[in-house]
Amino acid sequence: MKIVLTTVGILAIVLGVIGIFVPLLPTTPFLLLAAACFARSNKDMHNWLLSHRLFGSYLRNYEAGRGIPFRAKVLALVLMWSSLAYAAWRYESLWLRLLIVSTGAAVSMFLLRLPTSSGPPSD
Repeated sequence: MKIVLTTVGILAIVLGVIGIFVPLLPTTPFLLLAAACFARSNKDMHNWLLSHRLFGSYLRNYEAGRGIPFRAKVLALVLMWSSLAYAAWRYESLWLRLLIVSTGAAVSMFLLRLPTSSGPPSD
C-alpha cells in the first residue's frame, strides 16, 4: 500500500505543477493529495514537500488547521477564471465551453470550501 500511496503522491505533484500552467488542472487539491499520501507512506517525501520553498508554508498551515490565506484564494480564483474565460472564448463548441465552465465551478467550490486564514503563510 505504501508503494501505491507514494506513486499517487508523485503523480499528484506532477499534476499540481502542470496545474500551475494549465487552467483546468487545479494545483492546490493535487498538492494536498500528495501531502496526505506522503504522510501515510513516505515521511521523507512528506518532509520534502512541507519544506518546499514555494508550497511548504501553505501545506504546513493547512495541515495545522490554519487554512489558506485569503489573498492566495482570491489570486487563484482571479487567475483561474481569467484563463478559463479566455479558453471558453477561444472555442466555439458549446459542450467544450460547458465543460470549461463546469470544471471551473467545481474547482472554485472546492477552493472556497477550504479553511481561510487571515494572514500570510507562517513559516
